[in-house]
Amino acid sequence: MTDSTALLDTPAPGAVHRRSFCKADGRMLYLYGREPHQLTPQAQDKDDIATGGELRFHPLRGEWNIYAAHRQNRTFKPAAADDPLAPTMPGGANTEIPFSDFELAIFENKFSGLHALAPVPPSLEGIDLAAATGACEVIVYTPEAMGSLHTIGQDRRELLIAAWIDRYKALFEKGCEYVLPFENRGDEVGATLHHPHGQIYGFGKVPLVQQMAAKAFQDGYDLAAEIDTAMPDYGLHEADGMVAFCPRFARFPYEVWIAPRTQRAGPWDCTTHELTGMAELLGDVTRRYDAFFGRPTPYMFALHSAPRNGGDNYHFTAQFYPLLRGPDRVKYLASVEQHSGVFTVDVMPETAIEALRAV
Repeated sequence: MTDSTALLDTPAPGAVHRRSFCKADGRMLYLYGREPHQLTPQAQDKDDIATGGELRFHPLRGEWNIYAAHRQNRTFKPAAADDPLAPTMPGGANTEIPFSDFELAIFENKFSGLHALAPVPPSLEGIDLAAATGACEVIVYTPEAMGSLHTIGQDRRELLIAAWIDRYKALFEKGCEYVLPFENRGDEVGATLHHPHGQIYGFGKVPLVQQMAAKAFQDGYDLAAEIDTAMPDYGLHEADGMVAFCPRFARFPYEVWIAPRTQRAGPWDCTTHELTGMAELLGDVTRRYDAFFGRPTPYMFALHSAPRNGGDNYHFTAQFYPLLRGPDRVKYLASVEQHSGVFTVDVMPETAIEALRAV
């Protein structure tokens, strides 16, 4: 059984230790902290684990999509006493993290749509298919059942960034072509677990959206110049070389991006000061959202970094897409958005930045 500790070498501030632990069902668990994690494991379940689904190519959209029927039975809004992301307490219910305490945890998703051992699907006449190789992981920000990127505090956000960087490196080394750390927050987004957490997908193929972004940067698009132009009027906050701003071309009401002023391929390419600034801005943006909307704000958040290959001139961003256009008004992605990809933006970026600056 794998159980080892290491002191990470990352640009993130402060010492970071990682414990790599193989769970009873064969899935890996990684515990990150400022101090080495040395607790004894508690009781564990040993369930059969699916090894991914399959990919099918959409000939009219030019994209590969994941088909994973086993995800239909994944955990759905459990009671607080059955929180699968909580620590496993002695004599208590078994959870995904078989330790009585931890700082930050990442484990392989039990209901993974992408997997290193994904089988080659049977042929289907006229349809291009491929094995859904890759990885799906869950990131648990804190052992506490409630919280947000704001409330977990600066040190935990810096620890989270260090863990993201570590997983980028590991998944690239395993052959993933694109790595996407993300968070779905709130019922409106479809989050089924309220414990503060995110996920990481490691794709065997670069998704279409990221292919298009990589091509734009390779063709010379200069996001640093756009940031310099936009910041006086569209800037929300700035810290240690990192900026938070409302893009002038935002598609979502109150959309905010965080980015380094200087072009960087991904968080692994940033300086220690920039990562400190990034951690500060992650907390500031989520604080402003909750204050402005007057409630925990549902959003879709993701890091957009360069692919493993072909990411020349790629400019890393962290993007927040709130699912509200007002405190009690959801921004639905309805027929026009879904069928054409053309968004109707209900709140002008000029209005959004003034509102978010005020809180």
